Amino acid sequence: MPRDNIILQCTECKERNYVTTKNKKNTPGRLEFKKYCNRCRKHQVHKENK
Repeated sequence: MPRDNIILQCTECKERNYVTTKNKKNTPGRLEFKKYCNRCRKHQVHKENK
């Protein structure tokens, strides 16, 4: 099964906020999204964390 669960972590406060899936064959690198962080109370960059 090529899809794996990944955890997205805020780059500012290091809180793990989101869980999503990705296809490892199509995107071998780490994902990066701009998502809302409850602790920071604003949109921050969230990076993939294993």
